[in-house]
Amino acid sequence: MTYNAGIIGTGGIAGMGILGMHDEEAIGSEKIDASHAGGYASTDQIELVAVADVDEDNLETFGDAWGIPSDRQYLGHESMLAREDLDVVSVCTPSFLHHRHTVDAARSPAAPDVIWCEKPIASRVTAAEEMVEACDETGTELVVNHSFRFTDKLQRLRDLIHERNLLGEVKSVSTQYRMELMRNSTHVLDTLVYLLDARADRISGYVTGENEAVDSLGASRDVDDAGGGGHVVMDNGSFVTVDCTIPRDVSSMMLSFVGTEGKLYLNNDDGEWRYWSLEGGEHVEKPLPGIEGAWTWEDDYERSFANAAAHVRDLLNGESENYSPGVEAARSLEIIVGFYLSHYTGSTVDVPLELPLREVPITSW
Repeated sequence: MTYNAGIIGTGGIAGMGILGMHDEEAIGSEKIDASHAGGYASTDQIELVAVADVDEDNLETFGDAWGIPSDRQYLGHESMLAREDLDVVSVCTPSFLHHRHTVDAARSPAAPDVIWCEKPIASRVTAAEEMVEACDETGTELVVNHSFRFTDKLQRLRDLIHERNLLGEVKSVSTQYRMELMRNSTHVLDTLVYLLDARADRISGYVTGENEAVDSLGASRDVDDAGGGGHVVMDNGSFVTVDCTIPRDVSSMMLSFVGTEGKLYLNNDDGEWRYWSLEGGEHVEKPLPGIEGAWTWEDDYERSFANAAAHVRDLLNGESENYSPGVEAARSLEIIVGFYLSHYTGSTVDVPLELPLREVPITSW
């Protein structure tokens, strides 16, 4: 059986490349495999048949690059959702539009069984909750594209931490990643909550007001997204330090865990993963069981889109459970919103956020 896919939004992550990640000369002019469209192209049983955007030129460029017939290039997502019978819809628009496009897709005549939404899930916690609710009501699986969840190494590591008690009780975590909080740091925060299988409980935050997207993307300054970080106490008792204030060219995606049975160091930029078992009061370095090597761009990040699309196929076939659901994606968003609320009020913020605070938007690109 072949499943039909449609994409809302024709930007870089949809299939045309992102500055800082791909060859600048190719961006916006030719198809890029590390993308939603590239993931579909690499996966049997799924065919990308339609695309929608509000920019006619971008729509045509994307359609030509990915071989979408002109009569299935839709100016506006409403037209595509009204005319197409789609099994899966990708939402690749700016984060403040994810809510509208996901809810519209879930409740549309297109009736997709899966929505594959870009990260972060939304700009407001209430928006994320409404997306989850709409998908629950319509029987639609909401898969959020936090890329690292779609790698064999991270899935194996989560199993080691939770099923094999690799670290025992995790007491402390330190994380570092590049600015900005919404556009980039949602990756490291989602990795944190995924590996801990936990939710924030109390948050103390700091926001720098600085961003790099104005220069790297030619983006407007009229958004909230910026570098930042702070301290987070998780509901499992782990104390977490987050630093996402650093420019891309000097940053590393780093997480360091200290538990009652061992410690773990992950650095995805350097490709170094190290593990120490606590034995007789001393930390003894050992290989991670069942994980060969460490993180690489080619084997892990670039493959994550193909892996995610294959996961979508498995969900459509009823052969898997969703391992990047919207309800969990909201956890990293809660932390980001909490950082902003704490910074601007000079206070510690409790999670779950009270209703008025869940309405606070953090705008991004």
